[in-house]
Amino acid sequence: MSDPDKDLVAKFDAEMRGLHQRTVAETDYRPTYFIQMVHERGGLGAARALLHAAKPAAGLTTLWEKGPLDLSVEAVILRAPWSALFTDQERATARKRLHDLGYTL
Repeated sequence: MSDPDKDLVAKFDAEMRGLHQRTVAETDYRPTYFIQMVHERGGLGAARALLHAAKPAAGLTTLWEKGPLDLSVEAVILRAPWSALFTDQERATARKRLHDLGYTL
């Protein structure tokens, strides 16, 4: 991985940690499993694990119930510059999961 890629991965990790903080601040939901994954695997590893799971994480459903799907990992990874870190298949999975919940990009 080149240095710019490492820099982007580090920034994505910070983005995922910030996403957790925003979720706690903007909703009454505390995604503890998500932040534990980020601590253990880093932001990129956590996001990939969630995307490669056979079914969406319970946290995605919780965010859908509370309304702010823009706070989901799936929505974040579809935004520039983060989308460059993910494969076409990973982005397609994120799009489908969001679409299935009625979220439009």
